[in-house]
Amino acid sequence: MASSRPLSPHLSIWKWRPTMAVSILHRATGHALGLAGLALFAWWLLAAATGPEAYSRFRAFAVSPVGWIVWIGLSWSMFQHLLSGLRHLVMDAGAGYALDAARRSALLVMLGALLLTALFWALFFFGPGYR
Repeated sequence: MASSRPLSPHLSIWKWRPTMAVSILHRATGHALGLAGLALFAWWLLAAATGPEAYSRFRAFAVSPVGWIVWIGLSWSMFQHLLSGLRHLVMDAGAGYALDAARRSALLVMLGALLLTALFWALFFFGPGYR
């Protein structure tokens, strides 16, 4: 018995657009900041409260190559989520709905997040007050 009901579109037939990517990234970065950020903060807080041995284990992770990837990823997530949220705020005010403007603002959000992440870490390592 064949159904005459239409099938919903699948991701494989949609064309990926910057607006779609920014929307998905906004949700993903929000979850990453909430879960990974909270887990790392809780680990740091417990390690600091437990004693020097626990804190040295946390510090060993924090300065390891995997730790640096996590820190850089979380900072990129924060900038991506922030800029995407600002984009949504502007769109909630009724601006930026034209296709060209929406596409341009989505691309600017992605580029801006990468540039702000690079600037943040450049200032962290080479800015005033660094050793």
